[in-house]
Amino acid sequence: MSIILLTGAASGIGRNLVRRLVAAGHRVLATDLDAARLAEVARADGWSDTSVVCAPLDVRDDAAWRAGLDRCLAALGGCDVLLSVAGFLRPGYVQDTTASDVDLHFDVNVKGVAHGLRVVGGHFARVGRGHVVNFGSLASLAPVSGLTLYSASKYAVRGLSLAAAQDLARHGVAVTLVMPDAVQTPMLDVQVDRPEAALTFSGGRVLTVDDIADVVLGRVLRDRPLEVAIPFDRGLLARLSCAVPQSATLLEPLLARKGRAAQAARRGRR
Repeated sequence: MSIILLTGAASGIGRNLVRRLVAAGHRVLATDLDAARLAEVARADGWSDTSVVCAPLDVRDDAAWRAGLDRCLAALGGCDVLLSVAGFLRPGYVQDTTASDVDLHFDVNVKGVAHGLRVVGGHFARVGRGHVVNFGSLASLAPVSGLTLYSASKYAVRGLSLAAAQDLARHGVAVTLVMPDAVQTPMLDVQVDRPEAALTFSGGRVLTVDDIADVVLGRVLRDRPLEVAIPFDRGLLARLSCAVPQSATLLEPLLARKGRAAQAARRGRR
């Protein structure tokens, strides 16, 4: 069983991953920017003190990363896997975004991953083993109008992950990029009423947090692949948009109409 440092543990994918990892016998340093919310979640979900240690961690802060790694080593006796789950999304066409939007998308989504690779990946390189799992998105592959800053930040996460995988492989360290489609989390909820986020809802179905956990606890931790797109078919469509950028322009009106209809249906069920 592994010792895992996980960011973004207070909600969504991260929160569920803590539950599933502990059930599978792993031990977790569960971190989040919101320490109060993290403590509340730990109580609500009944996280055992013997399996889960909670710690605040602002992924934008190098010193916080170093403190988090030190806490993991001291409290749990090591660190085998980093799961960089924390992320930020605010819908908006690029011309409507603010300077704060730019900073938050790139500070959290890009710098947060880069600091994790530097600090925890650097520790793994020194000890000659380890596995970094970064969370991107299908937006790491396909340009997403209306989520322009998010898409750009997740493209950067893919570049970081693929290049770092080469850097770290020579030291016995693996890097995996997980790229899910829309997942039912609070991050998805903020997009339902935003017409510019229609493309988020253009898939066949919204994934669940357990769909993601199944892949992470299965193929990702077992096989340590370089990339995983979830689901496979939407991943292929995203790769087409990546390989032939003009195709995104051609597909956008059709996918946006489908997404707007799905948004309306979700609003009707509230």
